[in-house]
Amino acid sequence: MKAVVYEETGGSDVLQVRDKQPAEPGPGEVRVRLAVSGVNPTDWKSRAGSGQGSTRLKAPKVPNQDGAGVVDAVGPGVLDLHIGDRVWLWDVAWGSDEGTAQEYAVLPAAKAVPLPDSETFETGASLGIPALTAHRALTANENGPARLSPGSLSGHAVLVTGGAGAVGHAAIQLARWAGATVVTTVSDERKAGLARRAGAHHVINYRTQDVVEAVREAVPEGVDSVVDVNAPANLGSDVEVLKPGGTIAIYAANPGESVTVPIRESMAGNIRYQFILTYTVTEGQKRDAVAAVSEALAAGALRVGDEHGLPLTRFGLEETAAAHDAVEHGTVGKVLIDVAALS
Repeated sequence: MKAVVYEETGGSDVLQVRDKQPAEPGPGEVRVRLAVSGVNPTDWKSRAGSGQGSTRLKAPKVPNQDGAGVVDAVGPGVLDLHIGDRVWLWDVAWGSDEGTAQEYAVLPAAKAVPLPDSETFETGASLGIPALTAHRALTANENGPARLSPGSLSGHAVLVTGGAGAVGHAAIQLARWAGATVVTTVSDERKAGLARRAGAHHVINYRTQDVVEAVREAVPEGVDSVVDVNAPANLGSDVEVLKPGGTIAIYAANPGESVTVPIRESMAGNIRYQFILTYTVTEGQKRDAVAAVSEALAAGALRVGDEHGLPLTRFGLEETAAAHDAVEHGTVGKVLIDVAALS
């Protein structure tokens, strides 16, 4: 089979396409034939390493956390999945050398989730990190639900900064599905159109509008939660638009980046700050997120493509390096790698 691997950290040129022998699944594992691999910022950042020179790895590593495909083999003790099942995958490369940029991947069965026949593999490969991150951000408020469901955010208002990004897109769709009023910020009119197609009730162009003023006009009482992609730039306005007791969920940062917290104002508003890395949330939070995302997916609430506010940019497996570069350079929407044509 074909697999993309890297043996040392560095630029995208460390990625190589190689022949590899498919492994057999062990107890509690499945083997999945990949149709589509999804690329996220953490994929290229993990491949790049610290940026302070190359680091040789102990073993060749296949990149990419997310994907979708068909179960090809089942290990001992796996009862809920069967050969031929369509699945979406999450956190495949976390703590493993087996990512999704290959034709077959062996992984714990819990990381393979049934994909409805009505949904495409590209939808499945676009979930993973973005949707699970968005779920945690939307459930970080101590006055809200631990697991999203229809109506669980009724009466809540949410501000999603960067609504045209993959996590922002998932946050808009999940919040709408859960019944929240959704306000989002974007940087231009094209992205505004994407955010509206994703389902945002109110879209604010932060380059041409006063964000605080526009949020207060849309939601006079303020928002319960903020899902923030750029805290260093947004924290001041986030604090101003939060209700007392509100939560700011921060899920993105560049290496070495820091944020200054306005302590007195945060104290006065009893503001809660929740930093999020989806890989290291609790097992209970992971189970809740996977279950809620699966329910929303089955309900048709999580859709991708330009018509749903998340444009898809596609590459072949041999072009994985270019796919990583596209994400690193800020391609709008979701970058996918077509591994194989499966039904």
